[in-house]
Amino acid sequence: MKIAITAQGEKLDSMVDPRFGRARGFIVYDDIRDDYYYLDNKQNLSAMQGAGIQSAKTVIDRGVDVVITGNVGPKAFSTLQAANVTIYAGSHGTVEDVIGDFKSGRLVRASGANVKGHW
Repeated sequence: MKIAITAQGEKLDSMVDPRFGRARGFIVYDDIRDDYYYLDNKQNLSAMQGAGIQSAKTVIDRGVDVVITGNVGPKAFSTLQAANVTIYAGSHGTVEDVIGDFKSGRLVRASGANVKGHW
């Protein structure tokens, strides 16, 4: 399974980025191979609009099954949900911490966006 975590840096000890659409990047973690890579999101950092949808398409195109983030808006949520991506919002701490939380079942699946658009 591939898990995309919004990240403020390129390593597992990086902090979770609180925003999905305008996250600095994503750590894409493969729990079967127990490895990861960094996916830059700079093209959406300063987008006037549509950052959430474009970021969602970016991770969907990488075959991601799960997204873990601090916050996700309604358009990104809908785009991810339409692609059958499971979303966990409200996460904070390091990327490594939230991967551990996910593996141990401590994260709560999001039932909808937790912020309004253009957050």
